[in-house]
Amino acid sequence: MSSSVIIRGSAMNRANNLHGWAFAAPFIFFFLAFLVWPIIHGLIMSFTGQTLTGANSGFVGLANYAEAFSDPDMWNSLGNTLYFTVASTIPLVLVALGLAALVNMGLPAQWLWRLAFFAPFLLASTVVSLFFKWMYNPQLGLFNKMLGLVGIGPIPWLNDPSVAMWSIVIATVWWTVGFNFLLYLAAMQNIPSQHYEAASLDGAGGWRQFFSITLPQLGPTTVLIVILQILASLKVFDQIYQITAGGPGGATRSIVQYIFETGFTGYRLGYSAAISFIFFVLIMFISIGQVFFNRKRSV
Repeated sequence: MSSSVIIRGSAMNRANNLHGWAFAAPFIFFFLAFLVWPIIHGLIMSFTGQTLTGANSGFVGLANYAEAFSDPDMWNSLGNTLYFTVASTIPLVLVALGLAALVNMGLPAQWLWRLAFFAPFLLASTVVSLFFKWMYNPQLGLFNKMLGLVGIGPIPWLNDPSVAMWSIVIATVWWTVGFNFLLYLAAMQNIPSQHYEAASLDGAGGWRQFFSITLPQLGPTTVLIVILQILASLKVFDQIYQITAGGPGGATRSIVQYIFETGFTGYRLGYSAAISFIFFVLIMFISIGQVFFNRKRSV
């Protein structure tokens, strides 16, 4: 009797396993076909001289990597990417925190504020890019018109290498801050009200409550937002390519754009694959560093 029960149990376990694999099979197939295999194929390609025309596709060893490390254009594009990452992450955290704090204070018509702050995030990158290209127009743009009203001369937003990257940062902050705003707002609304009531009884004012209660409680959310923002900013491509195309003089060209141009404009697929994996290793080290820092911080 017991042996038959064991046999039936093992048969049911096998059936359940088969059903589980059947449900997971479509995801596993797409995961292997569109993520694992492209990574493996790209790694193999990075050791070849393959071009978009099919010529010179033989094995070249580490020659692509050696060329990449001595390529000033690659380092310049990587520097632009890191600069954009730092310049955009800081305001995207601070502005989102400020907006969430304002709405969490209990402003009237909160649904309208939430919609106004989050709506730009729903726009396509093409729409945002065209909108800001018009806003940055030296003669007709709204920004220079507003500066002219206060006696400031026109600024070549997209033509000055020292200003162009900040123009991209402004557009990116306006476009994507809504997502971080919602994360902060949800975290603030989950803080128990008893904390604020006890602080009020102790005579703590609004600012004291914010710095002593709200900010410490938002620590995990801030870490999450910073990690997501850094990873997103490192992969920046759309708005830069559509607003400045990497100009002027390569001042805003990101590493992803350089990879794209090397592979599909310069036809050097093997070399672009090598740059891609150098960038991949950089992102991996940044991610590992963030995980290590968070674990050390939580101990």
